[in-house]
Amino acid sequence: MRAPKSFEEGMDRLNAILAQMQQEDTSLADSVKLYAEAASLMQYCHTTLEKTSLQIEEISAKIAETVEAPQEQEEE
Repeated sequence: MRAPKSFEEGMDRLNAILAQMQQEDTSLADSVKLYAEAASLMQYCHTTLEKTSLQIEEISAKIAETVEAPQEQEEE
């Protein structure tokens, strides 16, 4: 399995896997392979969300510093 190019691509593939696993004609062997791929994709998506969350926290902290700095200067 190749790594998805984006979070959205990973989620699309997860949805496709889910649909395929729900088909009655999907064999047990195929289901196991699909499950392994899905587990890898879930790890990728989780890691991507964690990184994005950290980026948002960093941006928010910078914004908070920018907003607080002028207020502190005004109080002096």
